[in-house]
Amino acid sequence: MSWAEWAEAKNAKTRAKGRWRQLADFDAIGPRGLLSDGRRVVSFASNDYLGLSAHPKVLAAAHDAIDKWGAGAGASRLVSGSRPVHGGLEALLADWKSSESALVFPTGFAANLGLLSAIAGPQVLICSDELNHASIIDGCRLAQNLGALVDVYPHCDVDAVSKLLASASGRAVVVTDAVFSMDGDLAPVNELAQACSQHDALLVIDEAHSVLGPHFDDFPCETLRVGTLSKTLGSQGGFVAGKRLMTDMLVNRCRSFIFTTALAPASAAAARAALEVLGSEEGEQLLARLRGHVAHFTGTRTMPSPIVPVVVGGEQEALAASAALLEEGFFVPAIRPPTVPPGTSRLRVTLSAAHTDQEVLELMNALERLGLKP
Repeated sequence: MSWAEWAEAKNAKTRAKGRWRQLADFDAIGPRGLLSDGRRVVSFASNDYLGLSAHPKVLAAAHDAIDKWGAGAGASRLVSGSRPVHGGLEALLADWKSSESALVFPTGFAANLGLLSAIAGPQVLICSDELNHASIIDGCRLAQNLGALVDVYPHCDVDAVSKLLASASGRAVVVTDAVFSMDGDLAPVNELAQACSQHDALLVIDEAHSVLGPHFDDFPCETLRVGTLSKTLGSQGGFVAGKRLMTDMLVNRCRSFIFTTALAPASAAAARAALEVLGSEEGEQLLARLRGHVAHFTGTRTMPSPIVPVVVGGEQEALAASAALLEEGFFVPAIRPPTVPPGTSRLRVTLSAAHTDQEVLELMNALERLGLKP
């Protein structure tokens, strides 16, 4: 079989399952824009939770960085790609995450992939939540190739984690999302931290979606905090925050950091400016606005994140619901297997402070007309 025949067979199999996907342009800055067919829509698909990707101060910082350092870093940080803006951003990120140090990566995916492989080794046990993000899953797979043992525990099951840690014969790690990207629910981080403390295990927390919390200042165990610059901060990139000896270790052992071109200076400068906005009175107002949207949309003030799943069930039903919303001017993606388990296809609504009250209300009404609710 030739490579072309192999690719065609794979494509045909995907189509036969009804899971064919294709790219579509969305010409926009912020949540409002044009689809490639010319339709004007409001997007409820973006993870730009505070709308900072279009904030004037963030845009100005990116423009200034391009003027000062150019469009790209040109090389990896260890070769010649490190710029003052990278170190300045890392200092702010470390302060934001109450850590000694932080290390910036080109993407959050690269941060998880590199971190988990860097701490892997023979007899290292990695305990991973069954609903962790794909970047954590792939990091665990790579760690297995390096001799680590990986156990996937039932979602948010602290008792199962404790039993796994008690059985470990060497160093152990627990890795979890803080907010799970498809359901918007929270990990029991405090309980996991206590279990790690009792067994001298490392806790790795991916806080990519933690715009509304949970927030932490201290942990009773060794902890590394993974984050992204592309969601709360509206830029691009990822980071790991923790003790300096751990980030120094990553500089010297983490292949997804060592062997890749550094984050573009404009992205680093944009993230730094976004952090400054977030820490200001305006940032508090944006967070309050987002919380208000979440409370209004869900009818509850206990919803822990701006990720609101509307579970439909079947894949075709989810696609039909998404298409119906598109006809009413709302871009809400249908999430299907393998991203979520079979039978749980859904509309994944993500709310942003950049949405207006009227847009949120109109989406609620459109869902109600389809017989759907969060």
